[in-house]
Amino acid sequence: MQLDDLDFADDLALLSHTQQQMQEKTTSVAAVGLKIHKGKSKVLRYNTVCNNRITLDGQDLEDVKFFTYLGSIIDEYGGSDADVKARIGKASAANLQLNNI
Repeated sequence: MQLDDLDFADDLALLSHTQQQMQEKTTSVAAVGLKIHKGKSKVLRYNTVCNNRITLDGQDLEDVKFFTYLGSIIDEYGGSDADVKARIGKASAANLQLNNI
């Protein structure tokens, strides 16, 4: 199993087309010596009806509807609406602080 996109040692995203591929990648990461923090690891399903659990060392990983990866919000719909809204909110808050100077 080839592991792709290992750009960030402490922030890893595994992408797969099937639940079986995801389970294999999760197992492969542990097999090559990378440590996966079970409490911080999440499973986001996009465009699938499969809801089989992804496990690591016999423990189920948490399924989520969205998460933040490298500062960007990724959701189950694959769009960028949530991320754009969050960035606009942060920019508005920063702008308000500048207006008070």
